[in-house]
Amino acid sequence: MVKDTIVDGFQNAPHRSLYHALGLTKEEQERPLIGIVSSYNEIVPGHMNIDKIVNAVKLGVAMAGGTPIVFPAIAVCDGIAMGHTGMKYSLITRDIIADSTEAMALAHGFDGLVMVPNCDKNVPGLLMAAARVNIPAVFVSGGPMLAGRVNGHKTSLSSMFEAVGAYAAGKIDDAELRKCEENTCPTCGSCSGMYTANSMNCLTEVLGMGLKGNGTVPAVYSARIELAKHAGMQIMELVRKNIRPRDIMTPAAFRNALTADMALGCSTNSMLHLPAIANECGITLDLDMANEISEKTPNLCHLAPAGPTYMEDLNEAGGVYAVLKELAKPGLIDTSVMTCTGKTLAENIENADIKDTSVIRTVDDPYSKTGGIAVLRGNLAPDGCVVKRSAVAPEMLKHEGPARVFDSEEEAIDAIYSGKIVKGDVVVIRYEGPSGGPGMREMLSPTSAIAGMGLGKDVALITDGRFSGATRGASIGHISPEAAKGGLIAYVRNGDIISIDIPAYSIELKVGESEIEKRKSSVSIKKHSDLRGCLARYAEQVSSADRGAIINRS
Repeated sequence: MVKDTIVDGFQNAPHRSLYHALGLTKEEQERPLIGIVSSYNEIVPGHMNIDKIVNAVKLGVAMAGGTPIVFPAIAVCDGIAMGHTGMKYSLITRDIIADSTEAMALAHGFDGLVMVPNCDKNVPGLLMAAARVNIPAVFVSGGPMLAGRVNGHKTSLSSMFEAVGAYAAGKIDDAELRKCEENTCPTCGSCSGMYTANSMNCLTEVLGMGLKGNGTVPAVYSARIELAKHAGMQIMELVRKNIRPRDIMTPAAFRNALTADMALGCSTNSMLHLPAIANECGITLDLDMANEISEKTPNLCHLAPAGPTYMEDLNEAGGVYAVLKELAKPGLIDTSVMTCTGKTLAENIENADIKDTSVIRTVDDPYSKTGGIAVLRGNLAPDGCVVKRSAVAPEMLKHEGPARVFDSEEEAIDAIYSGKIVKGDVVVIRYEGPSGGPGMREMLSPTSAIAGMGLGKDVALITDGRFSGATRGASIGHISPEAAKGGLIAYVRNGDIISIDIPAYSIELKVGESEIEKRKSSVSIKKHSDLRGCLARYAEQVSSADRGAIINRS
């Protein structure tokens, strides 16, 4: 065991003395040392219950003969950080989490890790760390929030942001807005739609790093505590068998994850996180794989914001395993892959079944024959851009209109709320990319404002930034190359015609080459002059979005 290099022998007596300082008995020191990475805090609703999850994991580890030791990981609430400078810090925490977890795990010689994340960057950050340190690991998240209830209808955070747009348009009054804000987020947990946190927790099951129900059992259910105990027990099995993350997260596992992503209708942020996690495994995920897989993968779920169902509904309908079993029927999933259960995926899903076809459709009756996400290319995004196709209204799958250009999210929001955006427009928000933002802010506020003001079926939005999983509509992000790196989006002008054809995977700026070259010689790329600390370091080192916004280690 890794721990033995720290504990055994006379030369390690100083180390053992420090274990005694922790109150660890000789017997505890002789057992496998299991690190429990806790992302508990009191500012993120998805993390406020994680102390209970961690305690349950500790019990499971101890019951199975291990010594549990807790250390922390940070987490940012994207909802609270949304629409201001705080969002610049969200994506960068993915690498901070991975780096700090790597440091803690390897500095202290843990034999195994139980990762307890929940929200947007926390899950991929810890998956990156698991791949990097490559000691046995299992994931158990804090679980999803229950859906809210407003005027007799289920609701979630995306509805809340859209209510702000409706209020600005005079469609609802103060009392209705207050009713929404007091009833939309009723429990702890990750926000209840198929947003980024829930997308990544579901994909953790698909990748084989989380037990059944990790992505869907609600945070407030006692079954979540039982799941945490089982995760604590299961890490001991993985340690005994020496099954490691890179044994589980193979190329086949990542193809499974992309396939399930398409069927579930996951957040576009998965197109940032899956390549970044794969990179830590020494695997390259090309964005074009997404379209290849999407072409043959039916979209089986329409969870909020794409439809009227929520994570609790997916859980009751059979969960992720039911989706995987349905995808396995036509051979879309490789079921031979190893998982953290110590069994193959085929063994895991053997008894899974769809219990409600209004939540999980069959492959013979999908919402669409193609997957939930599409990667578009064209002169405006030669390296690609991403759209959540399953959340786009049919009338906006093809759209051509004049550009309305803004150099920041704040400028765009002001224009939307002041009525300057009209039907047919293509809102362009630039200098919000990984380097140009920096931090690639999510654009939930402007997309929700567009939807709330009744323009969701008439206006497109494109950006070199990214979108929250709560975004719906013709919202196209990750434009690569970004404006700050000289991408064509930097040279778009008001009134330029932009053509979007999602079924054809195409996005084009209808401006001649000679005019584009003229603009390139006369327009200066905007540069940051006031960055400090981790933002400055990130802006200098981060890759483009099409590579997963990974840190360039060279």
